[in-house]
Amino acid sequence: MEMISQAETYVLLHGRLIDRLRFAALFRGASRTRVLDALRCYRNDDGGFGNALEPDLRGAASQPEPVEVAFSILDELDAFDDPMVAAACDYLVSVTTKDGGVPFVLPSVRDTPRAPWWETGDEPPGSLVPTASLAGFLHKHGVDHPWLGPATDFCWSAIAGISDTTPYEARAVVQFLDLVPDRPRAEAEFGRLREALLATVTFDPGAPGEAHFPLDFAPSPLRLPLFTQDVLDRHLDALAAAQSEDGGWRGNWLMWTPVVEHEWGGYLTVHRLRTLRAYGRL
Repeated sequence: MEMISQAETYVLLHGRLIDRLRFAALFRGASRTRVLDALRCYRNDDGGFGNALEPDLRGAASQPEPVEVAFSILDELDAFDDPMVAAACDYLVSVTTKDGGVPFVLPSVRDTPRAPWWETGDEPPGSLVPTASLAGFLHKHGVDHPWLGPATDFCWSAIAGISDTTPYEARAVVQFLDLVPDRPRAEAEFGRLREALLATVTFDPGAPGEAHFPLDFAPSPLRLPLFTQDVLDRHLDALAAAQSEDGGWRGNWLMWTPVVEHEWGGYLTVHRLRTLRAYGRL
């Protein structure tokens, strides 16, 4: 298929090794073991991940958000039985606050090059970003680890306190509510919050700048009835049309140093192809 071939060229020219291996495993039938081997190179001795696995965090030290990126890769490979998962959960325990959540970012970020939005106080509180997404992945794959129970309780408590929200928090909440096993509670909270969640979504597929579109909230079909099929179809059409002439997809947020545009480009190109395939467009 021409779209995949063009994306392959883009990833080979611009992508990191891990994203080239992701593409090969997901779309060319290559070894998934090599992706896991590459992912291990971003892992630290504490079980967490750093080393610019999340391209906007350039430092070597572990942070909570790169664990979410690692879990996303493990999810697409159906590899949550890999020992990296338990080790990452042990790391999360070590940075969890008293309320059961992990912070958005740890103070150690101050000592490293990073995008300007990665800022924090001296004692950051637990945050739904990324606690809710991390818990969602673990619930999806039936992982049993001591971190998950308190983290789940934190998510329920924090979600219960939401009236208005922000796009990134809303995306994390949607992932948690879509994947958590307690369906009656999840559906009740979703019903209460649906309008607040939708208020953070940009429905115009041509909107410029750092917009958050329906497929950012639902990169694969959700159990929750957040979007109608006609909305999804319109944005799937726009996503396919957004492939650039060189075969890739790029982020719509600030690319604050040249290398991150390439690194995000490779990562997102594989991610966008996965979304199109998940909805039967490939």
